[in-house]
Amino acid sequence: MISRLLVANRGEIARRVFRTCRERGITTVAVYSDADARALHTREAELAVRLPGVTAAETYLRADLIIEAARAAGADAVHPGYGFLSENAAFAQAVIDAGLTWVGPTPDAIDAMGSKIASKKLMAAAGVPVLPELDPATVTEADLPVLIKASAGGGGRGMRVVRTLAELPEQVEAARAEAATAFGDPTVFCEPYLATGRHIEVQVMADTHGTVWALGERECSLQRRHQKVVEEAPSPMVDAAMRERLQNAATAAAAAIGYIGAGTVEFLASADGAFHFLEMNTRLQVEHPVTELVTGLDLVALQLDVAEGAALPPTPPPLSGHAIEVRLYAEDPAHTWRPQTGLLHTFTLPTTTEFTTPTPLSARGFGETAGIGGAESAVSPKPQGAPAGSAAGASGVVVRVDSGVTSGDVVTSYYDPMLAKVIAWAPTRAQAARALAAALAQARVHGLVTNRDLLVNVLRHPAFLAGETDTAFFDRHGLDELARPLAGEDAQRLSAVAAALAASAAERASATVVTGLPAAWRNVASAPQTRAYQAPCGRIDVAYRGGRGGVHLADGLTAGEVTPTRVELARGPVRYAFDVAAYDGLVCVDSVLGPVALRPVARFPEPEAQVTTGSLLAPLPGAVIRIAVAEGDQVTAGQPLLWLEAMKMQHEITAPTDGVVTSLPVTTGRQVEVGAVLAVVTPPTPEDTP
Repeated sequence: MISRLLVANRGEIARRVFRTCRERGITTVAVYSDADARALHTREAELAVRLPGVTAAETYLRADLIIEAARAAGADAVHPGYGFLSENAAFAQAVIDAGLTWVGPTPDAIDAMGSKIASKKLMAAAGVPVLPELDPATVTEADLPVLIKASAGGGGRGMRVVRTLAELPEQVEAARAEAATAFGDPTVFCEPYLATGRHIEVQVMADTHGTVWALGERECSLQRRHQKVVEEAPSPMVDAAMRERLQNAATAAAAAIGYIGAGTVEFLASADGAFHFLEMNTRLQVEHPVTELVTGLDLVALQLDVAEGAALPPTPPPLSGHAIEVRLYAEDPAHTWRPQTGLLHTFTLPTTTEFTTPTPLSARGFGETAGIGGAESAVSPKPQGAPAGSAAGASGVVVRVDSGVTSGDVVTSYYDPMLAKVIAWAPTRAQAARALAAALAQARVHGLVTNRDLLVNVLRHPAFLAGETDTAFFDRHGLDELARPLAGEDAQRLSAVAAALAASAAERASATVVTGLPAAWRNVASAPQTRAYQAPCGRIDVAYRGGRGGVHLADGLTAGEVTPTRVELARGPVRYAFDVAAYDGLVCVDSVLGPVALRPVARFPEPEAQVTTGSLLAPLPGAVIRIAVAEGDQVTAGQPLLWLEAMKMQHEITAPTDGVVTSLPVTTGRQVEVGAVLAVVTPPTPEDTP
């Protein structure tokens, strides 16, 4: 029996495993980098062991340090989570050789699926349909378009779509470099690219006694940079017959390698219902909560049971209802999905549960620990039409959040920028989409640009609600539409008025003289007070004047309650309430009209805050890995100038306009901070134009 478990991971997946361990009475051990010294997973674990360094290569990818940490903490088992070393056969073998219990498949099974090239050959031999593998050196015009993929890993890293032979060599080299950084293996291959495929995957669970479960399918077709953004179960395109074929193929794949534990077999499906094997992930998936919610299972509990040698029941539980998960990222979809770093001032979501598939006591009895067998079974009975435990009561809706961050945390460039997974379960897909969109719209996420507005727009989009969710969804509907702010221009202007009045009220609240005067008071009417804010729609100037009758506003607005944190505004018979949070250089306004982030415009900007026109600033901390131009070069708008590497991804920096590179203060290999000047492109003057 496992008594003390180390999770060789960080963030939300470490917290997810800890939650099940606490229910089991298993002591939890965290490992943490210096950057994660105050992270939630570090603070929540009963024991924590430092891994010196900040980068993944220095810490979470060091198998030797993690095994030393397990020994030092007295752990008797290791759970790898996902990512990092979770699919590293050598690490799994090292854990076993150290006399520890490995919570995962055998090293041989991991090794068999670790190479996408080798695994496709293995699956073809087992009768599972596969796409042909192409050697990048032999790709012809007839093969185009192709998808370059890293053989040793996934998550969108090392992946490139190539549509012309001319760009193939450069894209192969870029993919190899990214794969080497992310996975330590630069091997890549090509396969035919299906622009409008459906990404369908099957969750499997297998024990050491020969039982293999296929727990329905998940659809993960909505992706950016080949990384999943929205996942759901069941898939809106899969009927009963196709589900049976998918599950048969998945169990055949698992049986072919003698698989043990939790795994996912991924397929690419076409509109006619045909599908081909993509890869098998020999670990728990990021999107496992949607399967938990439609089955009532605790997949982590089942992993622990299988690791302890328990037998699965002969058949899995039936599926019930519909679950949708979205990944809330600190990134800017409107600007090439650029990752964001910095302080997360406030982070709250209106949810009904955290990390769990809640189960009412009437369905669960007194056993609170999910496992195989008896009152502690992970297969919990559930009322008709509800997952094992709709904590939402009569509403029949569950909103769950799995997060690794909280208010006050700093998001760094060292790791993935995902803030949370937000998951909704409901009896129908439409109800789940509506509940999830509402929860996201009501979230308070202050300090960082996120993909929240895009997620809400997707969940409310007619094509999504109709189940038209292939991998070309973002290209087809366009980010101009999908990434637009939830708050339109009028809502942004009203929010700016609320921000201005709240700021005025805050100044009066902190005043030390004539404290009884109302905000914006003028004894003799004169020019109104003004404040300016930079909003997504541009600069907004707000004018207001105080008097005996209260605050006077333009545009037919009247002010009701005004405090430093809450402002009521009325336009005609309709009254709006705005919650205002002011931070250094940032004001966040939340209302039913949508969230708005405003930057106060200084009346007298500091000279050192100004930058040269045409300056290209680093959008995030990272390392300059390649420079394609030199000072004095003529460039055109959109031309790549240099590349930054951050969060294991390469980020292209392009010229904002036609012109001349008049300054290039960085060199290859240099580490830069956000806001650093990377280059200056000076546009031509009228005298330069012939």
